[in-house]
Amino acid sequence: MLRFVPIPTGIARHYQAGGVDSYGLLPERKVSDGGGNPCRHCLRMIPEGKEMLVLAHRPFGAVQPYAETGPIFLCAEECEAGGGADVPEILASPDYIVRGYGADERIVYGTGGVVPTGRIPARAAELLEMPGVDFVHVRSARNNCFQLRVERG
Repeated sequence: MLRFVPIPTGIARHYQAGGVDSYGLLPERKVSDGGGNPCRHCLRMIPEGKEMLVLAHRPFGAVQPYAETGPIFLCAEECEAGGGADVPEILASPDYIVRGYGADERIVYGTGGVVPTGRIPARAAELLEMPGVDFVHVRSARNNCFQLRVERG
């Protein structure tokens, strides 16, 4: 069984309360146009007209060469954490990068690739069966933006 995992609630609340992002900057406040602004905490699209945050996020515990930092969107107001066994709403593009990481939070070479959205659960399960793969990231196939994490359920 798989579990789709959002960014932790404590980190989301930090940003939503005006805390600085991974670059030490305040999150930008924008209004969603409703066209593809996925919140990385509730794992839903941010509705048109709602305020959102745009910020730099590093979904890793420590700075190291494989700890990518990139832009994400969040609901500006507090939202409930999404995730679970079902593929979240935010995975609405035709395909994504799916890549395995070890317990040391470094890429496990040979695991990354662009996968059709409908195959994400199967590919994540395959990767999580591989020795040395502790978790999986799902990232934008076009811009490499972090979407969510996949773990063993």
